[in-house]
Amino acid sequence: MPTILLVEDKESMAQMLRETLETEGYQTVIARDGAEGIKLIRERHFDLVLSDLKLPKKDGIEVLKASKAESPRTPVIVMTAFGTVETAVAAMKEGAYDFITKPFDTDHLLMLISRSLAAERLLTENILLRDELSSKVWGADIIGKSSGASEVAQKVQKVAPGRTTVLLLGESGTGKELFARAIHNLSPRQSYPFVPINCAAIPRELLESELFGHEKGSFTGADARKLGKFELADKGTIFLDEVAEMDLALQTKMLRVLQEGEIERVGGLKPISIDVRVVAASNKDLEKAIEEKLFREDLFYRLNVFPITIPPLRDRKEDIPLLADYFIRKYCIELKSPQKKLSAEALGQLMTYPWKGNVRELENCIERAIILCDGDTLTPDHIILNKRISFESSLRNLQMDGSLEESAKEATRIAETERITRALKETRGNRSRASELLKVSYKTLLTKIKDYNIEV
Repeated sequence: MPTILLVEDKESMAQMLRETLETEGYQTVIARDGAEGIKLIRERHFDLVLSDLKLPKKDGIEVLKASKAESPRTPVIVMTAFGTVETAVAAMKEGAYDFITKPFDTDHLLMLISRSLAAERLLTENILLRDELSSKVWGADIIGKSSGASEVAQKVQKVAPGRTTVLLLGESGTGKELFARAIHNLSPRQSYPFVPINCAAIPRELLESELFGHEKGSFTGADARKLGKFELADKGTIFLDEVAEMDLALQTKMLRVLQEGEIERVGGLKPISIDVRVVAASNKDLEKAIEEKLFREDLFYRLNVFPITIPPLRDRKEDIPLLADYFIRKYCIELKSPQKKLSAEALGQLMTYPWKGNVRELENCIERAIILCDGDTLTPDHIILNKRISFESSLRNLQMDGSLEESAKEATRIAETERITRALKETRGNRSRASELLKVSYKTLLTKIKDYNIEV
């Protein structure tokens, strides 16, 4: 519910406007003179200021200047009596959003208020979009039919409608921001900002300013007031990625934010109330970090109200075909390429690979394959994987429940495939030289290449 400061000295006008605004769902605070209005502006945040120009003690221009000094993006609408339009124009030059001449139609005033609040929200979204576009943001629809993915999706749906703090845990690349966005989009806050910040990507000495903002002159280079991510996320959701990277001093301040619902800008002298839902994430073991005195235990319990662990891709391999198909369609569109399909052999490679980088690594792999493929089918030639990881994964996944002869045969196949692949790479595909290097006949090498389906 937006809060409006109404600065009006005439009792009858103030009460009429309050009833009009509150009927439309706005919370209204009244100041009887300019000095009281300026005092309230300095004490708390308002979504909009509606002020008369002619006021006792301090006039409307001074109220306007005070509002712009405290919160530059808060829209101010000034009311002026007939015949003082020149003064209203002067107010516009000082930064007023608009003015309205008394007597006025309340519907016209409500239209101005609605338009100004929408403009302020658009400005906030533009600031956030600019920040988001300054770095590559990975994202995709939540896709998966595995039990692990389904369980996470069910937890997201249950926790989303409330304001409960959520802690997302999982390896890098599992899509923690994706699930954080899902929580926001399924919540009543969905029409307000979703503000992500990667605590590991910002130097520690700058992170506090990024989170809480700073006042002009608070440190070298602070030549203007800057709003932090928490203020930009007001009434919405803030996503604190890699929260374990905060130093202990900042963790203490974060604990106060969660407890009191207030922030203080760097160099600021007063707390600022905020209404923000917090979703945090980490790929580290936070309980181990607590034992090592690297993370505050009390902050952990504040964040760990509703933990959700996102499983790695290697533990939900039945989702790989769905994810691969999604990324193929996505990148064929983005790269303006004809739609392609995945061959059975290429899918087999994807299914046996361990995916240490999880969904993000799979996405990158598919994007590369689309670029490399000139035809309509992605084959093993287009799938670039880390061969060392594939080899180690094959050894770990070696079936040990058959006979000794069967296990030995499979181990031999894995080892010979790896060694032949290396030899061919060293000789740049020259099979004669590879056979000499391996000390086997040329015919034996060709047979094994064919039997093991080795890429040349």
